[in-house]
Amino acid sequence: MFINLHTHKSSNQNDILEIVNQYPQEFDENIKNYSIGIHPWYIDEKRVEADLKIIEDKLQSKNCLALGECGLDKRIETPLKIQIQIFEKQIQLAEKYKKPLILHCVSAYQEVIEIKNRLQIQVPIIIHGFSKNGQIAKSLLDNGFYLSFGKYLLRNPELATVFNQVPNNKFFLETDTIEETLEEVYAIASKYKNIEMDNLKEIVNDNFNAVFQNPKS
Repeated sequence: MFINLHTHKSSNQNDILEIVNQYPQEFDENIKNYSIGIHPWYIDEKRVEADLKIIEDKLQSKNCLALGECGLDKRIETPLKIQIQIFEKQIQLAEKYKKPLILHCVSAYQEVIEIKNRLQIQVPIIIHGFSKNGQIAKSLLDNGFYLSFGKYLLRNPELATVFNQVPNNKFFLETDTIEETLEEVYAIASKYKNIEMDNLKEIVNDNFNAVFQNPKS
């Protein structure tokens, strides 16, 4: 079984378990496994409370595997203070319903680490689409985060060094919005880690079970 930690479209392949990103106002009941959250790009202060009510409702479904993507982005116009307020409200919901968090994080890694430690977040947190250097990766890993790789693993050969430094029990793979297939992402990950494909699938499956089946572990 392949596992796609984060995608924006269903492939409907029987051999892939995928977590499809959903937005509160555009919810599709036909999607089997999903995450739902307020992405910092799409914060609308007039409807935040309505969005949070939808998220809380969906978090109670077994088909909702995570809260996300949510997080912080310093490269957008929405003030960071407002982003943090909405992020922390979503964290409270994730903790209440014991659902992992899938994060979008741009230039705000220290803030995310500070929030995790200040709020003593117990649910697992995965940074999706990781593309940064080994120092940032180590800082996140040291603070208990998981890292998910996809587009940049395919696009940036220099990321191979960082990916190899990530312990096998701390990473996921994803497609996000790319046109390439999940199998292509797995193939490059297999090459960089020098791990046979079946072994790689087993590793990611074990990580999935640890995070999504036993979220308190």
